[in-house]
Amino acid sequence: MNLKYTVFSALSILFLTSCEDKKTTNQNVEQQPPKPLTSYVDPFIGTGGHGHTYPGATTPFGMVQVSPVNGISGWDWCSGYHHSDTLLIGFGHLSLSGTGIGDLNDILLMPVNQKYDLSQLSTGKKDQYPKAALEFRNQVPYKARYSHQNEKAQPGYYQVFLEDSKVNVELTADTYFGYHKYSFQKGDKQSVILNLGFAINWDNPTETFIKRETRKLDINNNGNIITGHRFSTGWAKNQKVFFAIEFSKPIQEIQLQQTDKQITSGQFFFDETSGEELTARVAISSVSEDNALANLDLYDKRSFEEVRQKAHDIWQKHLSSIEIETPVDSLKTIFYTALYHTQIAPVTFSDRNGQFRQQNDKITQTDGFTAYSTLSLWDTFRAENPLITLLQPEIAADIVKSMLAYSDVIGKLPVWTLYGNETDCMTGYHSIPVIVEAYLKGVRSFDAEKAYQAMKKTMMGEERGLKFYKQYGYIPFDKWDESVTISLEYAYDDWCVAQMAKALGKTDDYEFFMKRSEAYKHLLDTETGFMRGKSSDGKRRTPFDPKHSNHREATDYTEGNAWQHSWFVPHNPQGFIDTFGGKEKFVQHLEKLFTESSEITGDNVSADITGLIGQYAHGNEPSHHIAYLFNKAGKPHRTQYWINEILKTQYNTTPNGYSGNEDCGQMSAWYVWSAMGLYPMNPASGEYEIGRPLFPKVKINLPNGKIFTIIAENVSAENMYIQSATLNGQKLERTFITDEELKAGGELKFVMGSVAPTGK
Repeated sequence: MNLKYTVFSALSILFLTSCEDKKTTNQNVEQQPPKPLTSYVDPFIGTGGHGHTYPGATTPFGMVQVSPVNGISGWDWCSGYHHSDTLLIGFGHLSLSGTGIGDLNDILLMPVNQKYDLSQLSTGKKDQYPKAALEFRNQVPYKARYSHQNEKAQPGYYQVFLEDSKVNVELTADTYFGYHKYSFQKGDKQSVILNLGFAINWDNPTETFIKRETRKLDINNNGNIITGHRFSTGWAKNQKVFFAIEFSKPIQEIQLQQTDKQITSGQFFFDETSGEELTARVAISSVSEDNALANLDLYDKRSFEEVRQKAHDIWQKHLSSIEIETPVDSLKTIFYTALYHTQIAPVTFSDRNGQFRQQNDKITQTDGFTAYSTLSLWDTFRAENPLITLLQPEIAADIVKSMLAYSDVIGKLPVWTLYGNETDCMTGYHSIPVIVEAYLKGVRSFDAEKAYQAMKKTMMGEERGLKFYKQYGYIPFDKWDESVTISLEYAYDDWCVAQMAKALGKTDDYEFFMKRSEAYKHLLDTETGFMRGKSSDGKRRTPFDPKHSNHREATDYTEGNAWQHSWFVPHNPQGFIDTFGGKEKFVQHLEKLFTESSEITGDNVSADITGLIGQYAHGNEPSHHIAYLFNKAGKPHRTQYWINEILKTQYNTTPNGYSGNEDCGQMSAWYVWSAMGLYPMNPASGEYEIGRPLFPKVKINLPNGKIFTIIAENVSAENMYIQSATLNGQKLERTFITDEELKAGGELKFVMGSVAPTGK
């Protein structure tokens, strides 16, 4: 266990300050106007450790993510940036937030103050990752040093001073374009390099092109517009990015670098006598250069400051959907940074005119909806998508419509969609719970019958182990890798299909998929208490070590071990507990998960096993629901105890503030839900488990205009246990509330204490 990723930080001490003490201390101090919620967001949280977030500028679910790029291919540089670094090679316009695979970082701009020989740059083609991690950056002649002392990040804004060129860089964004502002030293040469050859990790450019736009456009073209494209293959096998760049000054000179009949980079020079400031607006499109120009909107003459202010205002509005009260500013920083990260992905993919490119190069025209990509569904179905469904149901509907549009081309529902490409990354088909959860929670603006047929077709397919799952009722380990994890996840997907079938009156299908959802019973070894691999002839895999991990191959578990993957039956916890041998036996084994030694055995241990509390691994998503299972076994105080431990030890305000990959909002969404005192343990159930509320007061401003308030009276570091609960004044004697109850508005009130109530 690496303690630097699970820091028991100062926030655990700050926990000790109670709300009442703060009120008493400040009762004679004149009240100041409240700070904007954006001021509590620190985009650098997660840029260190294995968080893999980026600090650059974007808008909620925006198309562009304009962010600094260090120029290294490596696991901790999956977003293009890592807080340990001190060199930059440019600023890209597509960034992944918190993923475990690196791609994108396309259309790289870098302001410089001298002419460079660009022939030193490679085409970006390289050996298979992770070889040559530093070689590309070593070839970049214009890389620049920077210091975190001269770097700033806020929602929708990023700033850094480049020490070698003495250029101050500021970035902001609108939904469809990024905005750069470069401040040069007086008298210095003003130049910008556009690098299309750079590629991160798995990505390789296949075709690149740059041209100065000479067409007569709808408005005056002063020789300041560049267009082109970058095609590549990598994690996204057919990524096509078209771009349009508008500079604030006419281009006086162009130097282009051509390799293998491709224009891979260009340097543009501007008049330094007309002021030290140069701006550039950059738009992209998956469809065409003309669409990129339309996304840029040449008629939009807002200044950098005006676009920055708009980005701030929209972030303030989105963050205001949840208002928390706490005297501890560090907890506000963790909470609102988490809420910020939950609204970065998925990203807008369709252009202003509604067009987007499918992976087979078909151009799809949306019908009144926004298409989204960067769908990290294995991660986000758990808590991120339920948060979107609650706070932005229109976006939830458009995500479903997007997945159905992708399924028209790939013949199944998506697994992990990146820039319109199906990557088939990770296990299960968790577009299914996202669709079912949205539908059962009242999001009905998509074609439910089409969605159901797509779900049924997907789960009745043959690929990705389904052939064996259908044949045996589970996936035998001698037929398919990661057999236990995949079997359990397919069982949950089946249960979700069954709920949709029931809602649509398809009784036979409901019974069929409900039966298949009991696949976990084939794998549960009641003698050891673990879900264990079983061969096609019904024999358990031996030898068996529940702490053993082998990353993604010759293993029964995905990015984990038996301790972490034996608990995924969120759809039928009571049946799980009964099959296990009853509540007492179940609770004893569940408690051991958190108190075992944190040793992970094996020669190829998954790097994703981080954030360990015993064998519980909060740094990876399969663990995220587990502490809430104590509720289902009649021990809610143990849920409260362990949620408290996770909140304290797995999140902090440093760049290492996440204990594992942030994964497109899921790590953050867990915190948002759990800090409020709720969690969607089974998203499609329509229930939220009650955990350990962290704040004295939370207001959820619902999109239907109603307000749901959560009060935690006497809450403090010691007072982690719920003594009593009422919902709208009526005694609540269950460990969950429903989605209907939450969306109706009202008040959920807890009385907190330092000791678990007797019998709890």
